[in-house]
Amino acid sequence: MQFYFMMTVVFLALTACQQKSSDVKTQKQEEPEISSRFSYSLAQWSLHRALEDKNLDPLDFAAKAKELGFTGIEYVSSFYAEKVLDTMYMAELKKRAEQNNIQSLIIMVDGEGDLAVMNEQKRNEAVENHYKWVDAAGFLGCHSIRVNLFGTGTETDMADASVLALKKLSVYGKQKNINIIVENHGGQSSHGIWLKSVISRVNMPNCGTLPDFGNFCLQRENNERWNTPCTKEYDRYKGIKELIPYAKGVSAKSYGFDASGNETTIDYALMAEIVKASDFQGFVGVEWEGNDISEEEGIKKTLELVKKHFN
Repeated sequence: MQFYFMMTVVFLALTACQQKSSDVKTQKQEEPEISSRFSYSLAQWSLHRALEDKNLDPLDFAAKAKELGFTGIEYVSSFYAEKVLDTMYMAELKKRAEQNNIQSLIIMVDGEGDLAVMNEQKRNEAVENHYKWVDAAGFLGCHSIRVNLFGTGTETDMADASVLALKKLSVYGKQKNINIIVENHGGQSSHGIWLKSVISRVNMPNCGTLPDFGNFCLQRENNERWNTPCTKEYDRYKGIKELIPYAKGVSAKSYGFDASGNETTIDYALMAEIVKASDFQGFVGVEWEGNDISEEEGIKKTLELVKKHFN
């Protein structure tokens, strides 16, 4: 009798324990998954020295991005300029991204002519030069191409020309389900209010901005476009506030770090606060542009800083 009593107690205890374990499991399964508002992509320009020195094959960009901890990539057109019409090469590029489970997001298009010029023939030639990159973006599965608004003339002249060019290019992009996005990339495009006005005037859903934390130089020494000291700069935090409502991507630029891992020229906490206060969600692109440490180390430090403030 005592034996059966003891067995009954053990059975009841085990049943209660199993029930408790089952309840815990059920509760765990019912907990909602926490998904981040932001993901992180790597801008190919971060590796431009390795690519230019032939230490990295452009076809291996996706694999390198995965190795460095990213889930998305942003291509630079100059590394594929001779291959963009090569269907076999582009198919291989697409396959490499898919094999590494990396999302192709944006093609940064440079060197295809100025879009903000008054000369209609030159402007239309520049627009049409971008068509092949729209096609490539669609093939690779990107959502956008990034364009520049360079030109000459008054602010008004450049704005009028930019609106005409962006409308024409956005009409073509719409056919391929591709956005046309403008980065603050020096000169007039780095004037937040000016660029905001241009995008507003275009007034097309697939035309937007790519706010970059670092590119707010309005004028350089000797009026050069690149590679000379900046003599006039726009307030970067004001600029990001003005451009973020139209953003279809964000570029987290970095140039250098202090001993605590903070960017030496950009207040990342404030940048993150501005972005988080907007409706933007999706990929934040890491773009290292410094020289004092290696490209890979700069990329890793930038990603760490971005995650610290955006996660």
